[in-house]
Amino acid sequence: MKYLIVGLGSFGASLAQKLTAQGNEVIGIDTRMEKVDLYKEKISHTICMDATDEFTATGLPLEDTDVVIVAIGENQGANIMATALFKNMRVKRLISRAINPLHEKVLEAIGVDEIVHPEEETAERWSKKLCLIDVVDSFELSDDFSIIEAKVPKKYGGKTIGEVDFRKLFNILILTTIKKSEVNSIFGTSRTELKAQGVASPEMTLDEGDIMVLCGANRDLQRFLDQKRKE
Repeated sequence: MKYLIVGLGSFGASLAQKLTAQGNEVIGIDTRMEKVDLYKEKISHTICMDATDEFTATGLPLEDTDVVIVAIGENQGANIMATALFKNMRVKRLISRAINPLHEKVLEAIGVDEIVHPEEETAERWSKKLCLIDVVDSFELSDDFSIIEAKVPKKYGGKTIGEVDFRKLFNILILTTIKKSEVNSIFGTSRTELKAQGVASPEMTLDEGDIMVLCGANRDLQRFLDQKRKE
């Protein structure tokens, strides 16, 4: 996959290096030449430029980029300006870093797809989250067991959890399901809101597009994901 990371501070640089090491193509951008030089051998591509400048940003290969991540942390103004610019350019997936609760509300109003909190979430976790195909998020319980979020397969849409019987088929447990809804902001933009549906029961209906929170052994979860990709 191809990533564009704006801001090569501690979080941005760490994430860019991990994504590069995992075989992805990464463009790292920063206004400081010393940062660009420091990471040019560790990140696929590094560019010294101002990502808040619309004329300059239009020269980036945004159509070929899968995810844009605005990781600027020390300058909230620059973060918001760059985020708004990439939102207006209609990039495929836009993730931005929030510094504080007020900043997060502004990013939500802009309509970013996801918000990063580096003080709470590590670059290691985000690199795994961005690279796992068909997985929305993941959390390791131990070396052998994990909790993951994955989209409901098309063939299970409209069926209840009891009818599918994930425990028998894959030896995994559904903890809950999450539904997506579009919420309009006061600025007229929309953002996706996720809402958990409570503790899963055999009678709960699965809808295509829902997200399932699954728990199990890594090998069993992988077996489920492998079958899901074959659809």
